Amino acid sequence: MSEENAEAMESAAPEVTPTSINDLKPKMQLKGTVNRLELYGAFIDLGIGPNALIHISQLGKEHVNRVADVLNVGDEVTVWVDKVDPQREQIMVSMIPPLDVEWNELDKGQVYTGSVKRLENFGAFIDIGAEREGLVHISELSHNYVKHPSEVLTVGDEVQVQVLGFSKRKRRIDLSIKNLLEKPESAANEATPAEVYEYEEEFEEEMPTAMEFALRQAMGDSMPDRKKHGGKKKRKRGKRNREQQEDILSRTLQVQHNG
Repeated sequence: MSEENAEAMESAAPEVTPTSINDLKPKMQLKGTVNRLELYGAFIDLGIGPNALIHISQLGKEHVNRVADVLNVGDEVTVWVDKVDPQREQIMVSMIPPLDVEWNELDKGQVYTGSVKRLENFGAFIDIGAEREGLVHISELSHNYVKHPSEVLTVGDEVQVQVLGFSKRKRRIDLSIKNLLEKPESAANEATPAEVYEYEEEFEEEMPTAMEFALRQAMGDSMPDRKKHGGKKKRKRGKRNREQQEDILSRTLQVQHNG
């Protein structure tokens, strides 16, 4: 986890219990009491005024068929704040602990401390607390030539990494260890240039989640019209060997995701 993200998590865990909706922040951990069950979720009394909604999809990591299979009126539960709108007095919570690093919190150049989870011929997979493990390509492990990642890393190692690029659509995070290491004079003429990672710009309209839909439905709010986006994105083309490498890595990540 980066220092910036650690500070954000600390600020999201106040020393005193929140007394109003204005005190709530995303990822804040709270305790509440179930006071109403619906087909789409449950309403939780947090003791601060408006009830919070927990959607059925947020009752646990496993699929839930009925809310009543997990919750009963009067149950005391631990939840995390997902989204809050003080003006509308709307609160959405989850019983699934939040990720340390969300997709919308990633940015190029950020530094995280992660754990080495897997070594492959082409690089190492690092857990930085995000939805997916990040990949440090073998060329980003060191300023010196590395034949195999096992020469410099071992599964379980804690390492500092820098974000080179990421794509939520491709569910991919590219990292570098080399960027955080001092370049030795002896390697000045031997090191290969760092690969430039380019991603398509994503202009995806942020549509309401199932939990937001249920909350708006419960509160009587209307749903916004989905906008259609025309045209196709232009894709940047690189050299043939670069495309082949991207294809291999993408298929490897897909296999990992399916497994």
